[in-house]
Amino acid sequence: MSRRNLIQTVLGSLIAGGCLVFALRGVDFERMRAAWALVDWRWIAASTAALLLAHLLRAVRWRILLAPMCQARLGGLLSALLIGYAANSVLPAHLGEFLRAFVASRKNPGLSTSAAFATIVVERILDVLFLIALLAAIVIVHPFPDWLLTSGWILLAGAAVLSGALLLGKRYETRTAVLLGRFLRPLPGTWRQKLERAVHRFLSGIAPLGSASGYFAAAGLSIALWVGYAAMNHACLEAFGLVDPYHLPWTVGPVVLVFTTIAVVIPSTPGYVGTYHLLCQLALAFFGIPPSEALSFAVVAHLVNIVPVLGLGLLCAQREGVALLSAAKKEGPA
Repeated sequence: MSRRNLIQTVLGSLIAGGCLVFALRGVDFERMRAAWALVDWRWIAASTAALLLAHLLRAVRWRILLAPMCQARLGGLLSALLIGYAANSVLPAHLGEFLRAFVASRKNPGLSTSAAFATIVVERILDVLFLIALLAAIVIVHPFPDWLLTSGWILLAGAAVLSGALLLGKRYETRTAVLLGRFLRPLPGTWRQKLERAVHRFLSGIAPLGSASGYFAAAGLSIALWVGYAAMNHACLEAFGLVDPYHLPWTVGPVVLVFTTIAVVIPSTPGYVGTYHLLCQLALAFFGIPPSEALSFAVVAHLVNIVPVLGLGLLCAQREGVALLSAAKKEGPA
């Protein structure tokens, strides 16, 4: 493990441990067990189906983003996506995103890993923009705490800066290459050449979609997949029988989605253990759900997010001949 990954692992573990300590305060374990005993597994199945449908829509959107470079098969992209997400569940620092790009490039001749990774970066920017739009829409009917709004502004600012950097790098690709050459001059020649090629291939992945319909399709799919993730949360709430007793409005699913998406950004252990559970608990507290029931929900919702994707990702990795753990540690944009 590199020094950087070690630092991230230690920091993430400390943050996750602290979040778990806060999440367990005031929790009655007997009430948690009672809540789990009453779970309606039909709703858990529906929740899982909503999650997998959202991932399928994400693969369709990814295919649109890749269209200027290659005509990728949807099945192959879905397989790469599931492998990457499975790796993120067991490895730190979102290393699964590199593996996802690697698998996609291997299945599509002519598509470099760097270009595929660039489309994943664009995808993440789209996610942030639509998450902020969702946050703004919910604020109209339900107030959020200041720290969450601040987090939203930070994410938006980060997305804006990254978008600007990508667009400028693409628009002035020659100047970017010159500046990069000066910056990399102290490195050995072979390293410098590899990095320069990787950056060039990365910028090739920042490509216009070619028509207005492509942009409308990407936007529509972005909305649809976020609706799918919110529906997953709502189905879990139904599974625990929380909707009727607490008179939960339709906004609860999206609110939980916004909170738990912030958890993905915070440094934590692989699979977002701790951060996910605490923020899920905080989200449900706004609707009067006690800590014990909220944490019971968080544990199951987290498993719904992780277990099916991990299982399918491992199956896809076996089919593709990918050693998931070793490949995710070694692969990077190239």
